Amino acid sequence: MHGGRSARSHFLSLAQLAGIPAQRVDEVLGVVGLQDVAKRRSKGFSLGMGQRLGIAAALLGDPQVLLFDEPVNGLDPEGILWVRNLMKKLAAEGRTVRLQPPHERDALTADHLIVIGRGSCSRT
Repeated sequence: MHGGRSARSHFLSLAQLAGIPAQRVDEVLGVVGLQDVAKRRSKGFSLGMGQRLGIAAALLGDPQVLLFDEPVNGLDPEGILWVRNLMKKLAAEGRTVRLQPPHERDALTADHLIVIGRGSCSRT
């Protein structure tokens, strides 16, 4: 995302390119808690706000499967809790949420753990 653009204008462009209704942009910005800063330029956003922007981009198309790559990396404890609660909410909606790479602490959030190693898979 270009730092000189607002989050809302960036997501409106993405939505238009993908044929997604503009109202979905405001819904997604609300889900990630950025509706109050959606019209500000993103270059001043904190790391946590940047993570929320990435999550908003992932949610824009309303996917059933989400892959998060180190979603809590560098976040403060409040941000980590927010991300974990969002993941639980998304999973409760029936979506598949996968973390990359998984950490022991993620076991506190997960309903199921799948471990893949040396060509075999086990589920707990």
